[in-house]
Amino acid sequence: MEDLSLHILDIVENSVAAGATTVEITVEEDTGKDLLGLEIKDNGKGIDNDMIEAVTDPFFTTKTVRRVGLGLPLLKQAAEGCEGTFSLRSDKGKGTTVSVGLRRSHIDRKPLGDMAATMIVLIAGNPETDFVFSYRKDELSYRLDTREIREELAGIPITSPEVLRIIREDMERGLSKEAAG
Repeated sequence: MEDLSLHILDIVENSVAAGATTVEITVEEDTGKDLLGLEIKDNGKGIDNDMIEAVTDPFFTTKTVRRVGLGLPLLKQAAEGCEGTFSLRSDKGKGTTVSVGLRRSHIDRKPLGDMAATMIVLIAGNPETDFVFSYRKDELSYRLDTREIREELAGIPITSPEVLRIIREDMERGLSKEAAG
């Protein structure tokens, strides 16, 4: 995977497949501490304790269509490859949290990527799932919550092309302000 947004997309799709109705995605950049943090938290079915270690093995998968599961192992490798950390916590029946900390300036750190496009794919492909996306860079922040958007839409589908265009434009504006800050 070329950028972190694709890792996020893969992990969130796993969350949705695990029955999550709400997925929270948090990206935090601290330029002073040279850190980039990612957290993906869901309320899905969770992972058995005996499987926690196994899911970071690239040759382990619960999927029946392929023999390897690369999402978590590749994200763990990306984190460790740039002096970062990887953590996976799960409570059976309550959900899972994946946390990654990266050295922001590391030469091998993958770029964040197009988070607006990633969120649009997730929203359009999973209209029944609630997504909360938070981005913070130092003192600046941006937040998107599909529950709030649905409330404002008053019956208009969140997957409407016009709604998705507005969400994407808002994210691009909000994230470009943060990136420039």
